[in-house]
Amino acid sequence: MRKDIEPLLTPWKIGNCEIKNRIVLTSMGGTDLFGWMEMNHFDKDGARFIMEVAKNNCGLLLPGCQPVYNPMFGQWLFKNKKMFKDLAEWMPEFHKTGAKLFIQLTAGFGRSFTVSEMMEKLYNNKVLRALSKPVMDLDKITASASPSPNRWSDKLPSREMTKEEIEYFIQAFAKSAKLCKDAGVDGVEIHAVHEGYLLDQFTLKYVNKRTDEYGGSLENRYRFAIEIVKAIKKECGDDFPVSLRYSVVSKTKGFREGALPGEEYTEVGRDFEESILAAKALEEAGYDMLNCDNGTYDAWYWAHPPVYMPENCNLEYVEKLKPHVGIPLVCAGRMTLEAGAKSVKEGKLDGVGFARNFLADPEWFTKVLNGQEQEIRPCIHCHNGCFNMCHYKGVPNDQDLSDSLHLSRCAVNAEMMQWNKHKIVKTDKPRTVHIVGGGIGGMEVARVLKLRGHNPIIYEKSDVLGGTFIPASAESYKYRLRQLLTWYRYQMEKLGVEIKFNTEIKDINQFKGEPVVIATGSKPRILNVPGKERMIEACEYLNGKKVGDKVAVIGGGLTGSEIAYELELQGHHPIIIEMKDDLVAQKGVCLANSSYLREYFAWKKVPVYLETMLKEVKEKSIVVTNKEGKEQEIECDSVISSVGYIPTPLVTKGSNVYLVGDCLQVGNLRSVIWRAYEVAMKI
Repeated sequence: MRKDIEPLLTPWKIGNCEIKNRIVLTSMGGTDLFGWMEMNHFDKDGARFIMEVAKNNCGLLLPGCQPVYNPMFGQWLFKNKKMFKDLAEWMPEFHKTGAKLFIQLTAGFGRSFTVSEMMEKLYNNKVLRALSKPVMDLDKITASASPSPNRWSDKLPSREMTKEEIEYFIQAFAKSAKLCKDAGVDGVEIHAVHEGYLLDQFTLKYVNKRTDEYGGSLENRYRFAIEIVKAIKKECGDDFPVSLRYSVVSKTKGFREGALPGEEYTEVGRDFEESILAAKALEEAGYDMLNCDNGTYDAWYWAHPPVYMPENCNLEYVEKLKPHVGIPLVCAGRMTLEAGAKSVKEGKLDGVGFARNFLADPEWFTKVLNGQEQEIRPCIHCHNGCFNMCHYKGVPNDQDLSDSLHLSRCAVNAEMMQWNKHKIVKTDKPRTVHIVGGGIGGMEVARVLKLRGHNPIIYEKSDVLGGTFIPASAESYKYRLRQLLTWYRYQMEKLGVEIKFNTEIKDINQFKGEPVVIATGSKPRILNVPGKERMIEACEYLNGKKVGDKVAVIGGGLTGSEIAYELELQGHHPIIIEMKDDLVAQKGVCLANSSYLREYFAWKKVPVYLETMLKEVKEKSIVVTNKEGKEQEIECDSVISSVGYIPTPLVTKGSNVYLVGDCLQVGNLRSVIWRAYEVAMKI
């Protein structure tokens, strides 16, 4: 076993509760034990995930945050005794793993509640608002410390909570915690003075404008969270551990405006000086641990770091806080084992938080311990499957309802939290299956087919597997995507999948009716403008074609914005031309990802021309027109075209012919992998 991570295998204590090692599964919506955005019940899928992680050498597990007041159907958690009885029957099996379980309880979202277009209509129509109240009381769900704008929508503002509502919440926390204790749970975690959720909104000066005992001074702003732990300790006893999810620093410049790593700014939320005082007060009140990161929903990329954020992005703040408190601290947010182990060894940290790694591969830490790291399917920090809450100008949360109700699925692991839909079923009629194209879609089909007992053969026209995922993973900050590509290539080798390189298939009739999977991808869309031949296509640039200093990127969707980000990182001077009224104005891209890019370009003063179309490419400039039709010439040294792709299936139909990936419909990695898995199940 690796010597450098041995500090992570040492025991530690939260109050009187001993944890066997320093690996902590931090909470994710969708891994709840009592259901998520549905009628409260003991959730077997959530329990299956938690049990699987516990069996794979995790020391402390925190299931998805459980609202003490369910936003759907208005249920109070403590009133459903049946599910706590079911939990009690499950806990002995869980404890056989040697792990400990803290259930995370939350007061809810307040102004951070992810409002959709449907919710806007329900709220703003008096009749619909009254009719929907028993199912979704939006006025109650979105209530905050003070009247304030919703993070996602201008059409559904938050009102001020009453003191009577606050008091009922406090008692609901205490009663729910007691039921957890009686069911055999090892502790609870209160969510949150963290991420700009409701309890945090009370602590933050830019949100909380109250003049009563819950507003104004630091003591008053943290009173709600402090009264919760005191009520729990009174109900459950001082020995019952209570953790708090805690954002050390808010990293927030204002409503809907975060601060990026390295950016100079004026903090409107919790700065580090206040954080020291707050942490001491919270410890004195009775909290036994602080489970830490940074950020708010206005600076969401700190709490949900996308691939652009640095690894261990929150660690320095947690380490700085450590000398000021006497209770254990956990840090989460793109943590690495190496940094976590070093910090634990030096006494600067107590537990190391990981979350989405376990969605991509629940066995990842066991594989590390067994020296099987090449077997780990990596999380790529895309948020496409687990957390694709999407927002752009004029649009509230643009997430499909199925995604809203089924969080914690995984783009790279089609089985995760979809075990009834996606599962390996051995075939009783093994067949040879011909796969045309060796990109991610082709390899995923081959992998699942091989596991089922079929004989897949991949035909790849180049001399390497990966297809367009090779350029898609080429940017400097996308090493996790390159790890995924390495994992797929390793799986092909390990499973013994036959691959015919440098073989272009032009006619599938040669396969004589045997199953054929077409995975031939797509081709770039090229704007038909004068001088188009001077443009460099996005994949050409990503595959290494050189560009000048000042580079115009035509297309400000995700691909174009990521290229512009890479150009800026490499010292070039990008210019973005986008025909829509916002950057990354596309469905399925998580706000944590898209807001980082938008705010990064604003910080670095990258010129962005919205509602602007390319008219001509000249030798050292481009000509564009804005929405009023006014022409403008912009100087540049190179032009990169990133305006989308067109499916290029070898064939579109036929007996025993299946299409996967972008040759069927241009999408993202999640749509490619899930579709490929489903096709492989059908054959």
